Amino acid sequence: MTDDNQLYNLSRRKLLAGLGTVGLASAGAGLGTSAFFSDREAFEDNRLTAGTLDLKLDYKATYLGGPGRLDAVTAMGYPDAEDLGEGRYLLDQAPSPADMQAWEDLVQGEEFDFCSLEADEFLVNGSGIPMFTLEDVKPGDSGEVTISVHICDNPGYVELFGDLSEAENGETEPESEVDDTEGGDLADAIEVCVWYDEDCDNVYEPTGTGQQQELEVALVSDVSGSMGGAPLSALKTAATNFVDNLSSPDEAAAVSFNSGATTDQELTTNYQLVQNAITSYTAGGGTSIAAGVNEGADELLNGTNATPGASKVMILLSDGQSNASAAIAAADAAKNAGIRIFTIALGNADTSLLESLATSPDDAFVAPNPADLDTVYAEIAQVVLAGEQKIAEGTMSEVFDQLADGVLLDGNRQEEGVQPYPGATTQCIGFEWTLPTDVGNEVQSDSVTFDIGLAAEQSRHNDDPDPYAPTPTAE
Repeated sequence: MTDDNQLYNLSRRKLLAGLGTVGLASAGAGLGTSAFFSDREAFEDNRLTAGTLDLKLDYKATYLGGPGRLDAVTAMGYPDAEDLGEGRYLLDQAPSPADMQAWEDLVQGEEFDFCSLEADEFLVNGSGIPMFTLEDVKPGDSGEVTISVHICDNPGYVELFGDLSEAENGETEPESEVDDTEGGDLADAIEVCVWYDEDCDNVYEPTGTGQQQELEVALVSDVSGSMGGAPLSALKTAATNFVDNLSSPDEAAAVSFNSGATTDQELTTNYQLVQNAITSYTAGGGTSIAAGVNEGADELLNGTNATPGASKVMILLSDGQSNASAAIAAADAAKNAGIRIFTIALGNADTSLLESLATSPDDAFVAPNPADLDTVYAEIAQVVLAGEQKIAEGTMSEVFDQLADGVLLDGNRQEEGVQPYPGATTQCIGFEWTLPTDVGNEVQSDSVTFDIGLAAEQSRHNDDPDPYAPTPTAE
C-alpha cells in the first residue's frame, strides 16, 4: 500500500477501560476484568497515542448496595471505600481527590491539564485494572461508572466498544428449581444504561439539568440604560419564548438588574406571571452583574418556592461592563451552591468575563446582535430541557451486542449528524448496571465478565470514520 496507509496505521489506536466481572455467590454477584486486545501496542504506557492525537481516561465508580454494608464493600477489595449515605458507596476514582464533588470539579475544570505528561501518574487509561470487583451483589443493587474521556491535541472521532463473556459458576439448589438453562442468565437479567454524562455526576438526567428532579430556572436579565430600544425588545421576546418551553413541575423566576437587582417574579409554575414580569421591563441605570447573580442565587436557593434537591439553573444576560472581581465572587458562590450558570454576552458585553462566570465554556453564549437572542435562548433551552442522551440501554446482553461493533460517539449533540470531538476536550460517559429486585433465585451462582473501551481516530481528511475497525495492514 502507499504511505497514506502507513499514516492511517498510525492514526488509529484503541484504549481499554476494563469494567470487570459480575458473579453471584449465594444470593450475590461480583465484577472483575479480562484481557481485551492485550497484544495491541495501544496498551503500552497506558495511553492511546497516534501522532498528535492522544486519548486519556480516568473514572469513578459507585455501588448502591444498601445501608450498613461498608464493611462488606471494603472486604470485597475496596479498603478505601467511602459511605456516601443512603446505601451508596464510592468504590474508587482516578485521579483521587478527597471527595466526589472534588472529582467532578476536577474533570470539568481548567486547573488540571489531563493532556500533560504529568497526568499519566493519575490516569488509569485501560491498564486492565477493573473498576468493579464485587462478589456479593444482591437483587436490587446497582452500580455506576463515570468514564472521563480526554481528547488531546487534534480533533478526532471517538467510538465506544465492549466485549461480554458469561459463565455459569455452578447451580445452587434454589436456582435449579426455577432455572433449567445452561448459562448466561445474569447478563440477561442485569439492566444497563449508557449515556453522555454531561456533568460527570454518575446520574442519568433525562430531563436536562433536572437531576431527576424538577427544574428551577432564574432568568437574570440586564436592564441597564444601554439595553434600551432594540436590545430590551429582543430580550423580552427571547426570554418569554424560553419560558414557553417549560412545563410543570419546572419553575421559573424573573430577576432584573442594573445598578442593583430585584426579583420581579419569584419561582412559580404560573409561567404567564413570569412572562408578564419580563415584558414589563424598562431600561435605565448602571450595570452590576454581581447584584444580579446574588439576587438570582438567593431566589433559587432561599426563595419561598425553592425546592431542595431541584436542579438549579441561572441564565444570565448582560450587554455591558461590570466589576469583574465582584461578579466572579458572586458566580463562584452560586456555582459552589450547585447552581448551573449559563451566560449570554450581548453586543459589546465583556465576553471574557461572562465566559468566566459560566459553569463551563460550553455554557457561555454570545449574541453579537439583539436579533440573535431568540436563537441563543432556544439553544440554551435545548441544553437545559432536552436532557442527557442515551448511548445504549437494555439488558447487559443487548447493550454489549450493540457495543460489539462499536458505537460512534457524537462530539456535538446540538448539531445534526455525528460530529468529531474538538481537540483538548473532555467527555464523560456514564455506565449504570442494575440487578432487578424481582430476579429471584434464577441467577444465583451466575457470573459475567465484561470490558469496555474507547477508540479514537483523527477527523481531518476522514469522511468515513470507524475508529474501532481493524487497523489496515500494508500490502
